[in-house]
Amino acid sequence: MNNIYDSHAHYNDESFHEGREELISSLPDKGICGVINCATDIASSHVSLELAEKYPFIKAACGVHPHEASAAQEDYLDLLRPMLLEENCVAVGEIGLDYHYDFSPRDTQIKVFEEQIILANELDLPVIVHDREAHEDTLALLKKYRPKGVVHCFSGSVETAREVIDTGMYIGLGGAVTFKNARKPLEVAAFVPADRLLTETDCPYMTPVPFRGKRNDSSYIIYTAQVLAQARNTTPEEILEITRQNANTLFGTRY
Repeated sequence: MNNIYDSHAHYNDESFHEGREELISSLPDKGICGVINCATDIASSHVSLELAEKYPFIKAACGVHPHEASAAQEDYLDLLRPMLLEENCVAVGEIGLDYHYDFSPRDTQIKVFEEQIILANELDLPVIVHDREAHEDTLALLKKYRPKGVVHCFSGSVETAREVIDTGMYIGLGGAVTFKNARKPLEVAAFVPADRLLTETDCPYMTPVPFRGKRNDSSYIIYTAQVLAQARNTTPEEILEITRQNANTLFGTRY
């Protein structure tokens, strides 16, 4: 198996400080063909680009996460733009809204999210969207601007997924589908059209069962694919191949 495409990872995270190079270098031997490494602020955007420069199977997403929205410099868009124009940058992300933690004021989150969607559309780049307990406001902006992209680690209902897909977006599913209480994610997994589904880890977070509680990495996608296959009455191999093709289509890659 060599068609595992992780559409959302954070290998710049501090939890990978120990053994990062060894782990990343081992991924192709574990079947990983492509990884989108997502930033959360300007500094991590630079690191994502550095990882993409070093490893041919990694591409970068650059952007400001809602947790970091209030800390963004006044000229953050001017700093972000040249990184988004780099050859190895294929998306604006991770951007969006998080009303669970509210680490940044909601009006600031909305402003920074909206500005980055506008920039993504200007540069014809997809967006990688974080939406936690902010479905209504997230959908309002997606419907207003209709960017191409993905709502990652999707946590909404089938009805919300339908609205997201109607805007032209993809749905990203990861380790949450393997959790014991995963009723809604499994309903969404069964519903999403085959050409709108992506697999992801959000590593080092959201580690799937049976490794929940340990540091996640791209090799664990196989456990997510197994559960998705059960929900969709197909095989893990088919899930991995479909999601590889979808990720290549969305991000313009050739993995």
